[in-house]
Parts: sequence; structure tokens; C-alpha cells
Amino acid sequence: MPLIPEEPQIHESAQGPRATPANGRTAPTPRPVPGPRPAAPSRPGRPGPPRPVPPVQRTPRDVAQAKPAPSGPAAPAAAAAGPQIQLIPASAEGALDAAEEAVDLLLESGRAPGDVLVITTGSQHPWAEHELSFGEASYWAQHDAGDDVFYADAAVASRAASRPVVVVALNGGPAAAAASALPLAHSRAGALLIVCGDPQQINSVLGAGV
Repeated sequence: MPLIPEEPQIHESAQGPRATPANGRTAPTPRPVPGPRPAAPSRPGRPGPPRPVPPVQRTPRDVAQAKPAPSGPAAPAAAAAGPQIQLIPASAEGALDAAEEAVDLLLESGRAPGDVLVITTGSQHPWAEHELSFGEASYWAQHDAGDDVFYADAAVASRAASRPVVVVALNGGPAAAAASALPLAHSRAGALLIVCGDPQQINSVLGAGV
């Protein structure tokens, strides 16, 4: 007697029948869709190294103004104390000639004639005598012009203005003339005071070491 195959029995699980896709593969179980990820908690950051400050852009004018002045030697103390003093030993009879030679050397070295004032304590210089013969107004007008060497007697030298170089000739006269002429000449001399006369007499007025 031939055997008749039995129809297969399909057992359904408690979950119900599973759908079979057309290609015969079992569909994967769907995964839950993830939600939005929570933001990561903020971490206290470590302060980084400070950024270097860019150099200031200077214009040439700023650089010129910021450039330090070159350091030079300080001004000599002698310039602030007064003029340089030069002594030319001479007798009363030879003081005027010594003053004339000093003036000639000054002019030869480049000094302008208007830079020089000559003061005499005894007899006046021949130039002063000649100019005074035309009157005091003409005489002092030449002083005010300042174009030439000016010669003045110690009695009127206080009226003379300051000049870079003053030459004093102690060519006689009373002792009081020298005592007043030397301090006056020192105050009128801007750079150089030349005194022609007796060194002992000069030192007694201006002090030792002149």
C-alpha cells in the first residue's frame, strides 16, 4: 500500500506569524532609533600662553623723536665759572706794547676785530686819543657799531659792553685803577681775559693762581 506524505504542520508562536520577505530571507529585527545625544558637559579649559603683542609700528618721525640724544661730555665747569684768564708779564712801560701784540695774535688767529675790547689803566691808547678828538659822541658811536677793536680808559670802561675777548694793559695809573679795572674786565669778557702787567699786582686783585 503506497505511503501518502503528510502535509506539514505549521506551528505559530505566541508572537504571531512572522512575515517572510519575497527573497526568502528573514527581515532583521528593527532597532530603536537613537534620540539626540546629550551635550557634553563643559570642561574647565586650561588658559593657554598669552599671545605676543605685535610691535608698535613707528613712523620715521616717531623714530626720530624717540631716538635718544647722543651722550657727550659735560660742559666744562670753567665755562660756567667765567672766562679763561691769560697773564702776560710786563712792566708798566711795556704793558701797552704787550697788549698790542696780544691783539695782533688774536686777529691773526681768526678773531674778528669787533670781538676785542682793550682797557688801559694809565695813558690812553693812541687810537682812543685820536677818536676822542672828534668828540665823545663819535667815539662811542664806533663802540656801538662793534666793527673794530675798541680801546677804552679804565675810568670810562664801565660804559663799554661785553665782548668775547677783553685785554687789559696795566700801563701805570693809580693802584685804584687796576683794582677796579680787573674785576670790570672779568665781568665784560665772554670767553677770554688777557692781562698784561705785573703778575704780583694782578694776583693781588684777581687772586693767586691766575
